[in-house]
Amino acid sequence: MLVEEIMITKVVTLFPDNTIADAISLMREKKIRHLPIVNQQNQLVGLVSDRDLKEAAPSILEAKERIDTLEKPLEIVMKTDIITGHPLDFVEEVAALFYEHKIGCLPILKDNRLVGIITETDLFHTLVELTGAHQPGSLIEVKVPNKAGMLWEIADVIRNHNANIQSVLVYPDKKEEGYKILVIRVQTMNPINIINDLKKAGHHVLWPNFPGIQL
Repeated sequence: MLVEEIMITKVVTLFPDNTIADAISLMREKKIRHLPIVNQQNQLVGLVSDRDLKEAAPSILEAKERIDTLEKPLEIVMKTDIITGHPLDFVEEVAALFYEHKIGCLPILKDNRLVGIITETDLFHTLVELTGAHQPGSLIEVKVPNKAGMLWEIADVIRNHNANIQSVLVYPDKKEEGYKILVIRVQTMNPINIINDLKKAGHHVLWPNFPGIQL
């Protein structure tokens, strides 16, 4: 999946000479936590977060003494060292940037102009869609050797039950090197027969696995 498929294209922005008060008001109105700062050519020149504004704005006790702070331009508080993405980047690569750099949003540039933005919330929504977690179905976890053909074997058992696979996730087994975990969401509310056949084929089903109940 490409970034252009999930990015927000109607980006709320301000200019460097807008005030801190302008940013606070706009972010409250739009219910956003990140605000790209652009120039007249819609080129990204900075980024302001709600945290930046909280640190810059006076507290209630200081409000009268520091009211002038709210009228200062955003260019004095905005971050200028900004990580950006491109519409044709892969969502998986963008997620890695969020993870590695601990960022809350990613402005998207094309031809050096701001064309979109992605937030943590957008990534969470995309993850739900990719995994099919919002659709009726059952989750099956199988521990398999880390070798070619294992996914095909599992999928073949599911195919024999005419069940549709909604999504597949794969991650390494942290407890035992040389193995991986397949997380498969199947479009059925009763996976018992599938699980039984997986076990008969010698596969190690991790979930569902209810103690004392024979599936």
